[in-house]
Amino acid sequence: MTLSEHDLQPLVTQWLPAQRWFAGKGRPSNAVALRRLEVLGAGPPELSIWLATVSYDDGGVESYQLPLVLRPELVPTLEHVLLGSVSIDDQPHWIYDALHDKDVTQAWLLGIRDEATLGPLRFARVGDPDGIPVGQTSLVTTAEQSNTSLIYGDQAILKVFRRLEPGINPDIEVHRALTELGARHIARLLGSVTADIDDQPTSLAMLQEFMTTATDGWELAKTSVRDLMAEADLHAEEAGGDFAGEAERLGVATAEVHADLADAFGTSVLAGEDLAARATAMHARLDAALPIVPQLADVESGLRAAFDAFSAAGRTAALTTQRIHGDLHLGQVLRTVHRFVVLDFEGEPVASLRSRRAFDSPLRDVASMLRSFDYAARHQLPDSPATAQLEYRAEEWSQRNRRAFRAGYAEASGHDLDNDDALIHGFEADKAVYEAVYESRNRPGWLPIPLASLARLGAGDAA
Repeated sequence: MTLSEHDLQPLVTQWLPAQRWFAGKGRPSNAVALRRLEVLGAGPPELSIWLATVSYDDGGVESYQLPLVLRPELVPTLEHVLLGSVSIDDQPHWIYDALHDKDVTQAWLLGIRDEATLGPLRFARVGDPDGIPVGQTSLVTTAEQSNTSLIYGDQAILKVFRRLEPGINPDIEVHRALTELGARHIARLLGSVTADIDDQPTSLAMLQEFMTTATDGWELAKTSVRDLMAEADLHAEEAGGDFAGEAERLGVATAEVHADLADAFGTSVLAGEDLAARATAMHARLDAALPIVPQLADVESGLRAAFDAFSAAGRTAALTTQRIHGDLHLGQVLRTVHRFVVLDFEGEPVASLRSRRAFDSPLRDVASMLRSFDYAARHQLPDSPATAQLEYRAEEWSQRNRRAFRAGYAEASGHDLDNDDALIHGFEADKAVYEAVYESRNRPGWLPIPLASLARLGAGDAA
């Protein structure tokens, strides 16, 4: 009993575009090519990993990982991940997304524990085999957009990369290096899975410790904002849910993670002409954004001045670069009883693997987190009647926590961020332009959030 490419082809072609992690939505494609990487379990049920390569009409190509399970019977609890049915030996069989099938997901734990080699697949373990929670039931999380993650009991989480590129995923690379370094603000890497595809190593999955008592940073921040908005006359520092202490501790944790990354991967220096090139790219992104978000015209001159100041900063001081997080925001951190933990060093999902592994300024991470404070502060406003009081409270919360984060970062790094305002300002303005385009296309009701920030940034206020 073996699933064939011929049987699978029409099912995947119909099913793949509807998946939340499929990046090509709305992009015309002309072909989906399938290839089985390996059978993990002959079954029944049969468990296998497939590679789906999508060719788009514009010439682009993307590859996706599809772990599939073939069952000789319908499974009602898996109906939401059913690709369809095929006939094998004149008997109907049903195909499901295997990551949701708790009967087969032990295969990843067993492979990592035993450091197995199965055809082109290589399972690697970090640390003691007893640290792999074999026997624990898996549960798929619902929060992720780009990948699929399974929690095993309360001990480990397996992230399965959906869109694949040749090379080692930076999330594995960074977590391995920081685990070996003994870094405090990460979840330890327990293992990984790679495949040799066309003679190139390609990352398929990573297993790391699960932080059982942790709370998502975004949820903590939103709770603080709700507490403040519910008060009639208290300032941010007077409300019971004041977040400034947490923001300062997060600044400390971010600085310590940057120090660990510098220890693990080294540092470099960005030349002035390279910084000027970055500024030129910022101007180009603004050019492209203006037709999409016409409201940007109101602050265009201020933003261009910010990008010019960013470029000029490189002529007065060298900019240190290193490995960074690359997509840092409140949703990428967890607050445990003892510390903040930074998650997901994969970088911007839409960027190339090469660019996600490249050195960059830690100030880019700082600016990205500052943008996240603005989003948290205003997350209620799109669904609330606009009032000057609510806007004032949102701005007060944002500025208080931005200052606290900067203070914590400066304390832990020994680096006064006030000396880098032009650089932070430029990074933040560029990020907010991207956000404005994204919200215009995907969540128009949220467009006022980046626009409010761009009004401040365009006025030259980098606080």
